[in-house]
Amino acid sequence: MQFLKSGLIVLVFSLHFPLFSEERSDFDQVRKAVVQIKVYSQAFSAFTPWATDGVRASSGTGFLIGNKRILTNAHVISNAKYVQVQRYNQTEWYRVKILHVAHDCDLAVLEAEDPEFYKDSTDLSLGEIPELNSSLIVVGYPIGGNKVSVTRGIVSRKEQSKYEHSSVDSHLVLQVDAAINPGNSGGPAIQNNNVVGVAFQVATKGENIGYLIPTKVIRHFLKDIEDGRYDGYVELGIGTFNSFNTSLRKVKGIPEGLEGVFVSRILPNGSADGYLKEGDYLTEIDGLAIGRNGTITLDKDARVDFTEAVDDKYSGEPIRFKVFRNGKLIDVEFKAKRMPDFDFMKNRYDTPFDYSMIGGLLFQEMSRDLLGAWSRSGNTSGGSQFLYRYDYFIEDGIGRTKKADVVLYRKLAHPVNSSSDYFLNLVLESVNGEPINSLADLKRITAESKSKFLKLKFLNIDLPLILDREETQKADSQIRSTYGLE
Repeated sequence: MQFLKSGLIVLVFSLHFPLFSEERSDFDQVRKAVVQIKVYSQAFSAFTPWATDGVRASSGTGFLIGNKRILTNAHVISNAKYVQVQRYNQTEWYRVKILHVAHDCDLAVLEAEDPEFYKDSTDLSLGEIPELNSSLIVVGYPIGGNKVSVTRGIVSRKEQSKYEHSSVDSHLVLQVDAAINPGNSGGPAIQNNNVVGVAFQVATKGENIGYLIPTKVIRHFLKDIEDGRYDGYVELGIGTFNSFNTSLRKVKGIPEGLEGVFVSRILPNGSADGYLKEGDYLTEIDGLAIGRNGTITLDKDARVDFTEAVDDKYSGEPIRFKVFRNGKLIDVEFKAKRMPDFDFMKNRYDTPFDYSMIGGLLFQEMSRDLLGAWSRSGNTSGGSQFLYRYDYFIEDGIGRTKKADVVLYRKLAHPVNSSSDYFLNLVLESVNGEPINSLADLKRITAESKSKFLKLKFLNIDLPLILDREETQKADSQIRSTYGLE
């Protein structure tokens, strides 16, 4: 999938006024609520964390949902420095405030600063999840054009899918065949005069396949921010295995006809940690029967992964399972909670990257952004350790004892670090014998050290990197000046 914020895709523009001329008055009300969004953004660079990328102009769409709130996608306004909005019958652009951003479900709420923006506007209401094969229209401002665009389509699928904005989170999506193009992002999909989804992604494979964020996800976001703060989604924190194999079912003593899935993995610090066990057979969640493929019934049109039931919850709410364990069906209940351990695996926006430099050697905590920057740099020596620790940091339970892996990811060449290439892209284990469990540890130890040498020990490498502490400190000021870190 790819985002719809902006791009070079050729527009297939289709206005179908004759098809809904009888609905003209309703559409007039719809377009009074639809907003074009102009964004000037500047992203932070993981590879060069002391600098920012150039200013980028892009556009998207939003719509009014009441109380002067404009709903749009998070990716439309990420890394924004300046955001303006305009409605179809206006000639002036109005500056907005970003009130809330939810990168894990790609939604955001804005508010125009000037009350004049809302003159003669209308608000849209949220509807329910539409049925398969039902028609809808998608309204927006694709390809940055300043005229509102309408395309028609049908709902062709309901499923859980990855939201590309974070690259990790998965929630419910609606697949449609309406022509959705860059610039449509954040625009409403309308059915029976109600919003049934927000346009946000398209398929890179296949033709004319677009995706909507359904109102189920939108309502979860809006309820979350009612207290003025966005807390984010909770995580169950388990892996499961289907129960199609009849021999496995017999070995495990699963009664004939009892549907469900096996728990194959319990992740540390997840909601289920301490309550479910590997080998448990999950048969129900919150009273909903779990099939052998791990799905529950969403509605008459679709079955979705049983974790969709967890997606509806907020931190502190109960999760109830019926579990077949040790030959008995038992009830297991525990509270849902966020799992910050996953945060390093998500794309990051709006905040700079923290780093530390020792004699021109650059260190950061492991993150998806650093992994991407490292890959694009072409300097991938030692990459297997980097990749392994990224993929298995959670599964191996390393997060129980340390906040993050700290990686030597880049060298700014200087005579003081001429012998350090061997250690690039390795995980720093200790400095002068003190363990490194976060970037803060590294900064503290190097700042407080009075030793003549800094002894940097890397994971699975017996020979340490030795640096003269005073020489590296003298070199740092020169390196900062030479490479523009000032």
